[in-house]
Amino acid sequence: MQVILLEKVVNLGDLGDVVRVRNGYARNYLIPQKMARRATPEAIAEFEARRAELEQAQAERLAAAQALATKLNDLRVEITQKAGVDGRLFGSVTNMDIAAALNAQGFDTIVKAQVRLPEGPFKAVGEYPVQIVLHPDVAVEVTVAVVGEMA
Repeated sequence: MQVILLEKVVNLGDLGDVVRVRNGYARNYLIPQKMARRATPEAIAEFEARRAELEQAQAERLAAAQALATKLNDLRVEITQKAGVDGRLFGSVTNMDIAAALNAQGFDTIVKAQVRLPEGPFKAVGEYPVQIVLHPDVAVEVTVAVVGEMA
């Protein structure tokens, strides 16, 4: 299915690109999330009429993400979990726990899908670098310190 992108999508294209994607990806994700529309001649004409408005909205989202990135840069988040004497956690620290800790520190706009843990959840006490993706063009690294609480 051919769709016209209404915003930048990672590994797919920029605003206004007409790309071919699988039917399920378009119907179940891109179109419901308002990231794309079917690339019909009417939709393309309507997009060209609204292009400046969509580019302005995308620029505002990028500026907001960059402003938040400057606040998050070199931030240290401390999370306390129950741990054994050897430093292994009872359970793990996931992206949901990190997002909740950031929300508690006043960064309410961060959701768990923006927190990237390339090696999976943390299962031991220590400090870990975590990437927060605020926008397809803006990613910031935050240090998460997992502190053990004796059970």
